[in-house]
Amino acid sequence: MRAVVQRVHAARVEVDGEVIGAIGRGLCAFIGAGKDDDLRDYAATAEKLINLRIFQDDEGKMSRSVLDVGGAVLAISQFTVFGDVRRGRRPSFEGAMHPTPAREAYAQFLEVLRRTGVPVETGRFAADMRVMVDNDGPITILLDSKKSF
Repeated sequence: MRAVVQRVHAARVEVDGEVIGAIGRGLCAFIGAGKDDDLRDYAATAEKLINLRIFQDDEGKMSRSVLDVGGAVLAISQFTVFGDVRRGRRPSFEGAMHPTPAREAYAQFLEVLRRTGVPVETGRFAADMRVMVDNDGPITILLDSKKSF
């Protein structure tokens, strides 16, 4: 599982002009399931996401997590985080999970994430979404359950 995670002042997602998910301070995470991912990957990614120490403490050091600061997570499904451009200019998405099992993978990831107690908002799986991100920092981190942890 991959996640592109951004520390945000605020973020929201719209479908057909309607806001379907919005957060204040927290993390906006673009989530993609890989074709070989399983529940261990979803759980490890969720755990890493909520415990990332990328919020500043009183001394200005990045030592606090979204849990520590009482923030929220906006989790957006996005298979394009598996885009591979090593063989040209048009991305290949061979590493991404097929849409049918990916929908269930995303749902399982969200279930694990919500069990942590962090407020979670979402986009809509496979929808054409407009995402507005007020990036804080900017701080952007790439998580990959097959490489990072």
